[in-house]
Amino acid sequence: MGDSVRAILRRFGDQLRPGDAWLINSPYAGGTHLPDITVVSPIFASDQRTLRYFTASRAHHADVGGISPGSMPARSRHIDDEGCLSAGLLIVRDGDLLAAEIRRWLSGNVHPARNPEQNLADLSAQVAANTLGERLLRQLEDEVGADSVIAYMDFVQDNAEAAVKRLLGNLHGGTFSLPLDDGSRIMLKLDIDTRAQRARIDFTGSSPQQAGNLNAPASIVHSAVLYVFRTLIDADIPLNAGVLRPLDIVLPEGSLLNPSWPAAVVAGNVETSQNIVDALFGALGVLAASQGSMNNFSFGDGRHQYYETVCGGTGAGAGYAGASAVHSHMTNSRLTDPEVMELNFPVRLESFRLRAGSGGAGQYAGGDGVERRIRFLAPMQANLLALRRRIAPFGVAGGQPGATGAQWIERADGQREDLPGMAEFVLRAGDLFVLQTPGGGGFGAVGENQTHQ
Repeated sequence: MGDSVRAILRRFGDQLRPGDAWLINSPYAGGTHLPDITVVSPIFASDQRTLRYFTASRAHHADVGGISPGSMPARSRHIDDEGCLSAGLLIVRDGDLLAAEIRRWLSGNVHPARNPEQNLADLSAQVAANTLGERLLRQLEDEVGADSVIAYMDFVQDNAEAAVKRLLGNLHGGTFSLPLDDGSRIMLKLDIDTRAQRARIDFTGSSPQQAGNLNAPASIVHSAVLYVFRTLIDADIPLNAGVLRPLDIVLPEGSLLNPSWPAAVVAGNVETSQNIVDALFGALGVLAASQGSMNNFSFGDGRHQYYETVCGGTGAGAGYAGASAVHSHMTNSRLTDPEVMELNFPVRLESFRLRAGSGGAGQYAGGDGVERRIRFLAPMQANLLALRRRIAPFGVAGGQPGATGAQWIERADGQREDLPGMAEFVLRAGDLFVLQTPGGGGFGAVGENQTHQ
């Protein structure tokens, strides 16, 4: 999200005023994919002229337009296929929500948003969150003074930087090549300079920008790197950009991991991101692959739009087995409760269980995925975005790979239709959608000390 705040500051710095809020979701200006809308609010000192802080909130909106309900199309080829895009839109001035301007934006795409009033309600909630953040910052200033607040903001980042520098002395560089299901590839070379206490993370050699939607914006790569190094720090520090200071990230322009307009990116945010994390852990040799997918399932019609990500297995490491049936790494979400889903949508959750044996074997076994079975009571257009259907989650140090995922439709007339991981399809009343998520990779060769879950 820091990339989005910087993008607003660079482009509109001389236009920012007290009481403003700005919307941004461009994947080429700090965004991830279009449903993830960031609202950025500048905070000024009491003189109303000195810009002192920002508050920001990012929310995944149920729909921002595009060729499919839920704005998660499996077959998008152009960013316009995925919904409404903005590199910066003023949505609050002098404390007033600019609803007419927001509606114009939501209706301006060739495939406009399907439920603008819901977007307006969600944006209002984000503005309220930013306002609360401002109130708390001013309360903190009243208690300790602005100079102390700014000093400790600097300290938080300095402390994170120092923690990463200490960590680098215990890590070893390496290279990793990770193929994706569509044939594209993430290439990574990690060099650590212990004397300078710096690391260079070079993605040169990764596939060029793709015609499909697995392209991952640079902000996604920055987030993945930040996440991985934060998990390796053995200290309770807040997540912050200081982690990135000792890290030099090399991203070739126009590549899978740094696409240019008008590249489609919806699966880059949710799927390629997982594989960037796995490639980093693989290069370091510390952790086997997780399920490597968010298993993004969305469905809708003119009235309903629903989106979920589904849990799976995590990778094992030295001294511990992987976890089963959890959201891992870049997923950062949780499933809707069955009662809530069934109350609001014409579906029934018939079964949700562990997929026993799907974790990779090893001295420490990978975690198991799950099987989820949803019955549809009304016709719906559906989309699935899911990797690790062809390429299995890798093991480390002799551990075995986890099982790949699978999905199919059991039609009301008894016919079964197998589906690829990236698919658009129609579910009719009475149809059953079945999703099996991947397991995690194992760690260490199978032997006498093999662990079981």
